[in-house]
Amino acid sequence: MVKKVFSIIFTFILAFSVILTPLTASAYEVTGVDITAKAGMLVSMDTGEILYSNNIDQKMYPASLTKIMTVTLMLESEKYDPAGKVAMTKEVQTLILGTGSAVSNFQIGEEITQLDLVYTVLMSSFGDCAYLAAIYYGGSVEGFVAMMNDKAAELGLTGTHYSNPVGLHDEGNYTTVRDVYTLMSYALKNETFKTVCSAPPRYTVEATNMSGKRTLSTTNFLIDNTTNYYYPYAKGGKTGYTDEAGRCLVSFASYNGYNYMCVLMNCPANADRRYEFVESAALYRWAFNNFSFKEVANSTDPVCEMPIELSLDTDFVALYFEKPFVTVLPNEADDSTIVVKPHLKSESVEAPVKKGDVLGTADVIYAEQVIGTVNLVAGNSVKESKMLVVLKYVKGFFGSIYMKVVYVIIALAVVIFILMIIRLNMARIKKRRVKYIPYGKRKGDRNEH
Repeated sequence: MVKKVFSIIFTFILAFSVILTPLTASAYEVTGVDITAKAGMLVSMDTGEILYSNNIDQKMYPASLTKIMTVTLMLESEKYDPAGKVAMTKEVQTLILGTGSAVSNFQIGEEITQLDLVYTVLMSSFGDCAYLAAIYYGGSVEGFVAMMNDKAAELGLTGTHYSNPVGLHDEGNYTTVRDVYTLMSYALKNETFKTVCSAPPRYTVEATNMSGKRTLSTTNFLIDNTTNYYYPYAKGGKTGYTDEAGRCLVSFASYNGYNYMCVLMNCPANADRRYEFVESAALYRWAFNNFSFKEVANSTDPVCEMPIELSLDTDFVALYFEKPFVTVLPNEADDSTIVVKPHLKSESVEAPVKKGDVLGTADVIYAEQVIGTVNLVAGNSVKESKMLVVLKYVKGFFGSIYMKVVYVIIALAVVIFILMIIRLNMARIKKRRVKYIPYGKRKGDRNEH
């Protein structure tokens, strides 16, 4: 019953935080924790705020974190049927032979349910089962890898490319910490993925056509209370390891209403100490002990005003936060250092305006970092003035491109008319002109006659 309640609450949190809250680029100095991972991040799943960040966009090898995408495509396939059977093949065993990947002990021809196949890939990270899934759901390994890269593009994983469904080392199989967070957040919205990912550390595979029941064990020691790395507030995750990738872990934890996801990549591979588990738990403790929710801006106090046109009632409309802005901040954070920077859609707005219309956004800034962006909405409705609207259209009509053309035509017509008048007057003057004969010349002419 408790698990069911947690599942419902966690699903709601994921749906709200992943869909509605963007990942905000903020980070704080981690105190009391030594991080050996070459890249990593700690993110609030409630607000999307980054509390810890290191090389989150740097190219990294994912190892078996690749299987997050593999299982995501399995569960989204039209062929997926949890009770349907899939049989192990010789082709799969040949593909995995000599790779060093963890493998199951399924025999050729042995059938397991597709749900059990999900557990073998996600929980126990068996490479042969990942290949089996790729061939079954993608038609071929190549076809499935193409599906993986198409899905990566669809999710906006710009720093990710896949070359195999297992996570075997290859120059063409890479990702980033940011992309792992995005992919895991998306995958957890699938109920089956979330259930398997956060399942107890042991799972029983029912008897098959060739074997009795088997017990699978998780590779995520954070949720295994039989290990020294057990962390009681961890809820699930996925591990990965190759020599080139180092130790990798993406996990999530919840405590007292706070939910975080941690991604650590390329931790040292030490037989005596699993740094990925130790450091993830340390980051969770740091966050749970030092951060809390704070309402840094409400939706009842105006943020700014925006000039309004076409109204005789008012010259401005007050803008408010669309909803209260709650984020995760250090416990000792000083509210007076929080700055709100508005960004209006335009210099002014024309009436009518309805209460709640989005007229801009506002950045919330703490310690010179943008920790969130919220819509700014009109705090009240403003009616338009019919007279001002008519004047606007009249002014617009006479200032329109069509009227400008008319003005040019009229001007040309006037110029042509004036030129024609001038020309006609010049012709008349020419007709009236009389030939001038000198007086002396005329007298001489009479004497001659």
